[in-house]
Amino acid sequence: MEFTLLFLALFLKAMKLGFPLLLFFFLLITLLGQWVGRLENWSRFDAFYWSFITALTVGYGDFRPSSRKSKLLALATATVGIMFSGVFVAVTVAAATEAFHRYMPAVAG
Repeated sequence: MEFTLLFLALFLKAMKLGFPLLLFFFLLITLLGQWVGRLENWSRFDAFYWSFITALTVGYGDFRPSSRKSKLLALATATVGIMFSGVFVAVTVAAATEAFHRYMPAVAG
């Protein structure tokens, strides 16, 4: 339990530092999705849903862009989504690594 609390404290601290970057990616994904939604005549909610399904590389396929411009924007959305996910994973790994380094000497000694 002690390790988990240490990890969570480090994770939240790192997320606080990375929040502006994650917020920027979140807003960019949302704006790109709304742009595609407008081109494709989707509702705002459907465009938001599509943008994050695409950005997080889930890709159910229930909404697909059909025009060339929308498809290019979909590529941009997916690329930004990979960066968004990458930052989140990097923060998680960094927090776990630091927690292990701090916790393991305490357990061994």
